[in-house]
Amino acid sequence: MSDEEERAYTSGLPGVLGLIDTAISRLEAVILAIGVLLMAVNTMANVVGRFVFGESIFFSGEINRILIIMITFAGIGYAARHGRHIRMSAIYDALPVGGRRVLMISIAFFTSLVMFFLLYYSVFYILDLYDKGRILPALGFPIYIIYIWVPIGFLITGIQYLLTGIKNFRTRDVYLSTSVVDSYKDTETEV
Repeated sequence: MSDEEERAYTSGLPGVLGLIDTAISRLEAVILAIGVLLMAVNTMANVVGRFVFGESIFFSGEINRILIIMITFAGIGYAARHGRHIRMSAIYDALPVGGRRVLMISIAFFTSLVMFFLLYYSVFYILDLYDKGRILPALGFPIYIIYIWVPIGFLITGIQYLLTGIKNFRTRDVYLSTSVVDSYKDTETEV
């Protein structure tokens, strides 16, 4: 982690938007931290059980499946918040600052719409799983529960891109997220 990420996140947005942004940031951090820790503990316990006691934990795979889904969909919001998403920027880089700002606003609002569209369809997917009544074989609880993280992740990411679009709309600088200004660092080292 960089020095910027090690400090507590503070939103670059004013008023209520800043409060929403900061609250979502804290929620993401808690979800990701708990998810990664639980996955590590579960995996280590399963390895110890297998090699020391000769038996695996029968539900370990299902727990890790749940945690992978949770971490993935909480992680997309985190990536958007910290400007760590994949970008293809050949045209973007060739534009002057004003053009980059307009393009970033368009990208942020469009991506937000896509995330909300995926949120909408993920809810119907969960409802379909609910209607089918499938359960996890080892844990025995309904399978739709593990997919609750999908719409939550799309919601958080959609909100983050929406806030990024608003931030770019309100400032002269170009922002990759509400707190990350678009800039280039010299990556070459002197010999």
